[in-house]
Amino acid sequence: LFAYASPLCQEALGGYRGYQGYAFSCIATRNGSYILVPSSDSENCMKCPNNEWPNKKKDQCIPKLVEFLSYNDDAIAAIFSFVSVLFFFKTIWILVIFYLYRNTAIVKANNKNLSFVFLVSIMQSFLCVFLFLGRPVNITCIIRQSMFTIIFSIAISSVLGKTIMIYVVFKASKPGSTWRKWVNMKISNYVVLIFSSVQLIINIFWLAVSPPFVELDMHSYQDRIVIQCNEGSAVAFYCVLGYMGLLAAVSFFIAFLARKLPDSFNEAKYITFSMLVFCSVWIAMIPAYLSTNGKYLVAVEIFAILTSSAGLLVGIFFPKCYIILLPAVSSILCKTSTEWPSCKDDCKVKLTIRDLIMCTGRG
Repeated sequence: LFAYASPLCQEALGGYRGYQGYAFSCIATRNGSYILVPSSDSENCMKCPNNEWPNKKKDQCIPKLVEFLSYNDDAIAAIFSFVSVLFFFKTIWILVIFYLYRNTAIVKANNKNLSFVFLVSIMQSFLCVFLFLGRPVNITCIIRQSMFTIIFSIAISSVLGKTIMIYVVFKASKPGSTWRKWVNMKISNYVVLIFSSVQLIINIFWLAVSPPFVELDMHSYQDRIVIQCNEGSAVAFYCVLGYMGLLAAVSFFIAFLARKLPDSFNEAKYITFSMLVFCSVWIAMIPAYLSTNGKYLVAVEIFAILTSSAGLLVGIFFPKCYIILLPAVSSILCKTSTEWPSCKDDCKVKLTIRDLIMCTGRG
């Protein structure tokens, strides 16, 4: 490496005003990592360490800025935190409502046990966001991806179990159906247990073979260091995401097939919409995820987690809360009617919004 002199300092590459009024600058400073060492002849160049960067005069190395999604410097982190806390408490609110009204027809008809499992898992998914915020360390890098994929797999497995039971119960309601033997076998519980266990096994294998770790990216940007999580085994990472996507696709497919069942089984329509939102969000995330890095990649992943979780919560449970909390409609849950089939039998029927509105009109 060598230095050159130019009569015009402003034409040099940031140079150093020194000997005989010339502006000296290292040719190698074009890549942004070398400085001119002040000396009598000003002909010596020195490379800055990887964690440092030349100052404007190119005569001194200064520490590079450190970049990650910070609570203090990034407004988007504060927004994500606010949205996460907001939906966390909304989920608790829905969970309390379902517990208080656990003996009503609308809650019983939608498999209250699976509903509780789903709500608890979605509640935890909103809390997972905080593992992605702040300065990454090894423990958060290891926990955050595994926790969010396992929690999401439990939530989607719950939706899949509910969808399968909707289809089975409808088939079993037909005279002479062979599906009746499956109704009391708690298929939905096995679905959640088995499919969630598969995701757990994949994650254990991933963490045992090549776990995530903190990585200092000093090459993507010249003037700053990006602190990020390296996923370790890329194959294992894509396997856990791919398995979660497979569960979502199967849930959407079965719910789509069941969407035209009679109104008493109308929950399939809400599940279809929710899974469509979920799948759309994660499909749209793929190109954004592959084209970004650093804190922007983390922001994309947090956005996908929040949007898909909120889509599942709103699409599946808000209609039920509407039915439960609307006073004029709630009173119909235990009302006997001889004119409209959907309103009788001591709260043991499966009601839908349309049924209840029609019952209200006739009541």
